[in-house]
This record gives sequence, structure tokens and C-alpha cells, in this order.
Amino acid sequence: DPNPSPASLKDFTCTCDMDASVMATGAAATCEIDECAVDPCGMGQSCKDPDTSYGSQDDFVCTCDNDMTISKPGGPATCEKDECSSDPCGAGQTCVDPNPSPASLKDFTCTCDKDASVQTTGTAATCEID
Repeated sequence: DPNPSPASLKDFTCTCDMDASVMATGAAATCEIDECAVDPCGMGQSCKDPDTSYGSQDDFVCTCDNDMTISKPGGPATCEKDECSSDPCGAGQTCVDPNPSPASLKDFTCTCDKDASVQTTGTAATCEID
């Protein structure tokens, strides 16, 4: 309070700790924190902060972009993307995705069913057909 006399009531200023540009004179400032602004969820996930009011921390929710049923409050969700589910190798080949996470794309392998020595990573193999 810059002037502590009784005649100068409500001349105090409140400023938010996290954002000094948000202030109010004679009343409490409305401080908000968007926890999603720092991208706490990571690649392949969407963040939603339902309550940005000061004091409601760790209430954000991370949801997998490829499967909206998978979500986790307060931290990154465990998202998977099995690249073999779309059958990228085609007929006569076996697909294996060793790491089904959105961060590791094009790491699946295609192996020819008739000749296991013919194998490629991230694309269909060229298999000999009898």
C-alpha cells in the first residue's frame, strides 16, 4: 500500500507471481496459469487444462492424438501407434513394429514370407513370387 492512511483505502495493487503484467488495483488480481503452454504431454498428444486459475496445478490432461480413449491427468499418456495395423508391407510379407509409439515412426520391418533373408525397414520389401 503506497499510502497507508485511512483516506486512501483500496489503493493497493495485487500482481500475479507468474505474470507481473496481470495486476489489479484495490482488489485481488485474477491470475491464470495455462499448464499446457509448456507442452507437458509431448509428441502425439494433445493437452487440455480445464482450470487455468492460480492454485489448480497438475490438473491438465494429456490425450493420445491417435486414440482419444487413452488419456492421463497430470502427465503424459502412454500412446501407441502400431504401424503394422494398416498393412504397409502387403501380401506375402510379415510386418513387425518393435516400438509402437508416435515418436518412432517408420521403424517397422517387412519380411518376405517365402524368404526371411529379404527384409526392409520402413517400407515394403521386394519379394520374389514363384
